[in-house]
Amino acid sequence: MGSKATDIAEFHLSGTENGKITVTTIEEPYGPGSDPVASIGIALQANAEEPDWKVHIPKENIDEVIAALQKAKEAL
Repeated sequence: MGSKATDIAEFHLSGTENGKITVTTIEEPYGPGSDPVASIGIALQANAEEPDWKVHIPKENIDEVIAALQKAKEAL
């Protein structure tokens, strides 16, 4: 059985004409028994089959990533 992805959110990528950001959860992303992750994808074209960039974040790191992103937002 392959990975199972569940869509959480999708929204417009600011600064692009039709890019998008997607957030999903993925069960067993690296094969049977691997821990689930949150996945953030960036696509420069909304109709892209795969994102141009993506990152997988383990559940244990989500709060740290949110805090770091908040600091980055404040620094911008």
